Amino acid sequence: MKNKLLILAFFFSLIVSAQENKNFSLQDAIDYALENNRTGKNAERDIEAAKQQKWEAIAKGLPQIGASVEYQNWLKKGAFAFGSQITENANPRHTVTAGVTLSQLLFDGSYIVGLQSAKVFLEISENAKEKTDIEIRKAVINAYGNVLLLEESIDVFERNKIVQIKNLKAAKIVYENGMTEEENVDQLKITVSSIESNLKNVTRLHSLGLKMLNITIGLDVNEKITLSNTLENLTTENIDLSLMNSEENIENNIDYKIALNEKRSKELLLKLEKYRKFPTVSAFVNGGVSGFSETYSFATNDQKWFPSSLFGVNLSVPLFTSGWGKATRKRAKLNLEKSENNVIEIEQNLKLGIASAKSNYEFSIEEYNTKKELLKLAESIEGKNQIKYFEGMGSSFDLQQAQSQLYNAQQEFLQAMLDVINTKTELEVILNQANN
Repeated sequence: MKNKLLILAFFFSLIVSAQENKNFSLQDAIDYALENNRTGKNAERDIEAAKQQKWEAIAKGLPQIGASVEYQNWLKKGAFAFGSQITENANPRHTVTAGVTLSQLLFDGSYIVGLQSAKVFLEISENAKEKTDIEIRKAVINAYGNVLLLEESIDVFERNKIVQIKNLKAAKIVYENGMTEEENVDQLKITVSSIESNLKNVTRLHSLGLKMLNITIGLDVNEKITLSNTLENLTTENIDLSLMNSEENIENNIDYKIALNEKRSKELLLKLEKYRKFPTVSAFVNGGVSGFSETYSFATNDQKWFPSSLFGVNLSVPLFTSGWGKATRKRAKLNLEKSENNVIEIEQNLKLGIASAKSNYEFSIEEYNTKKELLKLAESIEGKNQIKYFEGMGSSFDLQQAQSQLYNAQQEFLQAMLDVINTKTELEVILNQANN
């Protein structure tokens, strides 16, 4: 019975552990972040707000209905003077007036521009969301890759530590037999201590890296997660030389689309300033009733009510603005010209950026292959120097140099893998080929 309880407790702990640790591939992390990143959520709310603003602009030009009720009570009646004649106010003491007004905008240039601006504002919000999603994706890839880099670094330092501790034990035996100097043993002690210090630091950085990744994908900072990808597998998946032949999709680049939005908004502002010269026309229909009484009798059946109705048209025409209108139109035109130049500038920068991103990506792949071969050579050199050292055919200095070369090659190879992943991401973004 006791054994059964222990087995049940063991499996229960496994279930709890599985529930506590969330496992993410890189794509899982990206997908989760696009749904849960707080900045992304706010960008989605901006789109909803823009949709409501668009409806606000439309609704201003639709029929408007308003109702009013007014009650007046002359607490003390005054008098009217007509020349030398003074007449007591003959108005009833109590007055009630109720009415309904229907108004309709017939023509207003600013309303037309407002409708067009609302549409552009919605496009701006949608493009801002796309830009946010791209930045989130880049941030996740960067954070995810950094964690993998740190995990690989931990593994490398732990393996190096095991090797150096083994070498240190062997060196002590050799020293005790009088076949080497104490300085060589001390040098190995320094090497082991340095590796242990670096291992502790990388372990702390790994913990911080996981917290940063949690924040980026929208999890609690202390959430326990594990990563299913490895740095090397992810690097291999991201080597795709076909990207070097991709066409320049500048029109679909998000920065270019945002620049076009800015240009369109400046066009509308200029259009608005031009429309200010045109008249504004609106119409209204009013219907109501009025009641009068010396005593408050409006709730009785014999109270008399006097209906009324009214139709009217309002016409407002700007005649003279002392040069204000001309100045605002000139300023709006200058801003439009600036935005047109900005579109051309961004287009040229994107062309240069695509060429640069392709070059960086191609170089990162070349560096990856080079660092991979250099690591193999460094491992071979270090191994040979170990054999020479412990056989008494090599110096401790030569071994130290070979080990230092190996450790540098290890870190450079890890960084080269991460560079492949990050440079591919940059190229995909500027080519608008990022998989969201």
